[in-house]
Amino acid sequence: MRGKAIFALLVTIFMMTPVQAGEVNTFQTQQNNPEQPDANNTTLYAYSDGINNFWSHFSDNDTDSVDTFTEEDDNGVITIKHRFTMTPVLDKRLSMTIGGEIRGNFNVYYNGDSDSTDNTGPCQPSQTPNDCDWLNVTMYKGQTKVFQHTETPWPADQWKNIQFSFFVEEGNETWDANNDNPVIEVTMKIKGDEQQDFLGFTSGTPGAYGIELGEGSSVQLPIDPASFDEVFQDGGNIGDSPDSEDTPGFSLVVASAAIAMAAFINQRRDTPEQE
Repeated sequence: MRGKAIFALLVTIFMMTPVQAGEVNTFQTQQNNPEQPDANNTTLYAYSDGINNFWSHFSDNDTDSVDTFTEEDDNGVITIKHRFTMTPVLDKRLSMTIGGEIRGNFNVYYNGDSDSTDNTGPCQPSQTPNDCDWLNVTMYKGQTKVFQHTETPWPADQWKNIQFSFFVEEGNETWDANNDNPVIEVTMKIKGDEQQDFLGFTSGTPGAYGIELGEGSSVQLPIDPASFDEVFQDGGNIGDSPDSEDTPGFSLVVASAAIAMAAFINQRRDTPEQE
């Protein structure tokens, strides 16, 4: 009788111990796609094939991308409007830390005439929108504009490392997978005015634009590590505790334990005591 009681208790303990712990963290251990964000990688990188395809994702390496995108026009306006849409599409819910910094880092080159059409002064986009526009880096989550950084002209024929930051405001912290897919948009207009006179002498400056990709063009997002908890991914709030009754496999464990305990109690009732 004592052996049966011990056996029933061991079965109960065995059935209650491992199953719940093994299933709670399933989502956290399935981070297989380096192009998706995780708790250790919250930086979005921009890429291009060097022609007309532009995309972004969270891996710092992409063999389909060129290292640097360039465009030139000796005499004319170079219009840059590149949208680096996250590909593959974001497949998680994300929560940004309120008050956290969104940090941009871009290496950009330009050459050309940054004056207005009549060369009366520096480029003023509001006055000569068809001829020039300063560099703008804009971040979207889906269709919602999160921030825009505008960089005033720097000396031509030079690369510049452009760094900036914005703070996450309350009410704009949750990014819901497909509906809030990240997009980095880079815009700029540069006017080249190189020309030859009838004697063959060249004057003016050719227009050119370049941007380093990958680690040279990135946005770091202040993603709360708790975003990757299963509770938040299932639609809960940051900081919510998992409900033990809703934990996968928990009900089965409890039911099995109850059956084992019932069998143990019934065994004791049905077995006559020996004097």
